[in-house]
Amino acid sequence: MRIVFWGTPAFAVPSLRALTDEGHDIAAVVTQPDRPAGRGRRLTPSPVKEVAEAEGIEVLQPERPRGEAFLERLAELAPDLSVVVAYGHILRSEVLDLPRLGSINVHASLLPELRGAAPINWAIARGHQKTGVTIMRMTPGMDEGPILLQTEEPIGPEETASELTARLSELGAEALVEALTLIDAGAIEEREQDHARATYAPKVDRATARIDWSRPAHEVAWHVRGMDAVPGAWSTLEGAPVKLFRPLPDPAVRAEGPPGTVVDADPDEGVLVACGEGAVWLREVQPAGRKRMEAGAWVRGRGVFAGQRFVDPPEAGA
Repeated sequence: MRIVFWGTPAFAVPSLRALTDEGHDIAAVVTQPDRPAGRGRRLTPSPVKEVAEAEGIEVLQPERPRGEAFLERLAELAPDLSVVVAYGHILRSEVLDLPRLGSINVHASLLPELRGAAPINWAIARGHQKTGVTIMRMTPGMDEGPILLQTEEPIGPEETASELTARLSELGAEALVEALTLIDAGAIEEREQDHARATYAPKVDRATARIDWSRPAHEVAWHVRGMDAVPGAWSTLEGAPVKLFRPLPDPAVRAEGPPGTVVDADPDEGVLVACGEGAVWLREVQPAGRKRMEAGAWVRGRGVFAGQRFVDPPEAGA
């Protein structure tokens, strides 16, 4: 099958590799333009571009996937199908409908749950116990198209968004190959989504990632795991931002101080912080301007001590 592949981050790489391994003809890869990255802010290619160039595949990098010249180039490629995996832009009807077999998408949730840009983050941050991947036919509405194939996957009790992303990227690649095999055989059955059951997973950013200590300990832990590693859940201590990782809720703790108070700073266990109900251990931290480290090392370096307080959003302001 002749395919145009659309994708940008590392999550999309296993799907691209799976297509080439299966012998599909990748006519071109469409990915985001190179962006500044790192301390030197050098222009850096996307992970998908790096793989495509290593495989000798033509790479297209429009600032926006539209316009007469871009559509003409897509038409010249004469694809049977477009495969979209975390590309980063909404595609218009004229782009989706151009291939002979239309366009399909690998989405990291069990649609219609968690439509949108950050389904993996929100699956964990909202305390879901399972998620999965959906192969869907793309339509102009955001993640509203018919379902071609779904694969369910449990979420581990301490699993982070970073870990789940890596796992679902591989699962998505396997599901994609299976779906294409069914399409080739004319055996695919499309199923309309139940739009009344739709939930949404908007993009996460620094504002989203800030910790609200007034929530119960288990919800704070969900949030911290869901924001790992980017953008990273964070709060402020003595006026300085600190990213916090690897939470372990302790609902039995009855803290005397208000939410956000450091109940214990243990050089072996990490930092125990009071929540609206119970408390949560944070076992890794990243103080401003420093690398991610074990929380115990931060304690031993006198970065934090019992009685201090992480300031919650209402008091700190936006």
